[in-house]
This record gives sequence, C-alpha cells and structure tokens, in this order.
Amino acid sequence: MTDTIPEMIDAVFDISGDMLPASYPFALWDALVLHVPTLAADASVGVIPLRTSASAAGMLLPKRAKLTLRLPAALAAHIAALSGQRLDLGGGTLQLGSCKLRPITPYSTLHAQLVTGIENEAGFLQDIGARLADLAIAGKLICGMRNCVATADRAIHGYSLVIHDLKPDASLRLQYTGLGGERRFGCGIFIPYKVISDLD
Repeated sequence: MTDTIPEMIDAVFDISGDMLPASYPFALWDALVLHVPTLAADASVGVIPLRTSASAAGMLLPKRAKLTLRLPAALAAHIAALSGQRLDLGGGTLQLGSCKLRPITPYSTLHAQLVTGIENEAGFLQDIGARLADLAIAGKLICGMRNCVATADRAIHGYSLVIHDLKPDASLRLQYTGLGGERRFGCGIFIPYKVISDLD
C-alpha cells in the first residue's frame, strides 16, 4: 500500500424498509449528506449498492439488509449521527439502525456492480487496464453487463466488472481507491466476489 492512499473502512448499518425506487442511489446520497454534510467534502466516500431484487413496483429490500459506506478511516467518527435516522428516498424509506465499523480485508477476486468509463467494451477494458497499471495493480479482468443508474433527468452508465488473481496488497489498494467516478452513487466500489461466472 502506498503512503499516498489513505486507509479506508466500511461503516455497516442495519437497515429496515420495504420498497425503494430504482433510482434510489441519488436520493440515498442526498439523505445521507443531509444528516452528515462532511461526507460531501470527500470524493473518496462511497455507498456500496444495496442488495435488492427488482419488481414491477420498485426495488425490494431483503430481510437483514445492510447499508455500507466506504470512507476514509479518519471520517469514521462523523457517521455516528446516522444511527437511528429514517431516510426519505422519494418513494421509499430506510430506517437505519446501529453501525459497526469493519476493516477492509484482501480477497483475490473483487467485483464492482457498475464502473463508469468508455462506452465501447473494448475501449473500456483497455482504459481500465491502464488505470490499474497506474495503481500498480495486476489482475485478470472479466467485463459483465452494461448497466445504468438513472432518474428522469440524469443517467450514469458503465459496466459490471470482476478483477481476479489479485495479490493481497493490490486487492486492498483496489478496494481503497476504486475505479472510475460517481462513488457516492455506488459506482466503482469493489467488494469480495466468490463466483466469477455470474456478472449480473
């Protein structure tokens, strides 16, 4: 790990709720910043996408769902204000419970649900390869489906991506830095991935 990359940590909240709009990442970020404005000042803060299942009415939250924020360890003390808050997501609500801080550990295979970048898949992979080289990260890439997070007036496009055969230090570096932009909306954040054949 280079000295220029700050240590990151995951803040994991118990949550409860029912149905969320498909565009929830935008409203979720706005609600989080409303309670903890400090989050908006650091571009490295990210929100790991919620585990949901799609339905005709929106996105269903499973039981025992978690909300996880990835942020610099130095900001960990600021997120205590989120515990117990009820977040209005414009078509759904999230009730936040207690928070646990979880260190980030290395895994040889990591997955990001959506990484922003070049629209063409071949160009995207070439660009990602160059970014990884800049970070001194070596791994094998598997590009998945092209995805989109959108509202009526904004859309973020990208690909799901698996990177495997990572060395421990490279795995940590990738989880700390991520790839691409829009981390606050769940993009470019890598988490452990155990099966590399299902990239939905």
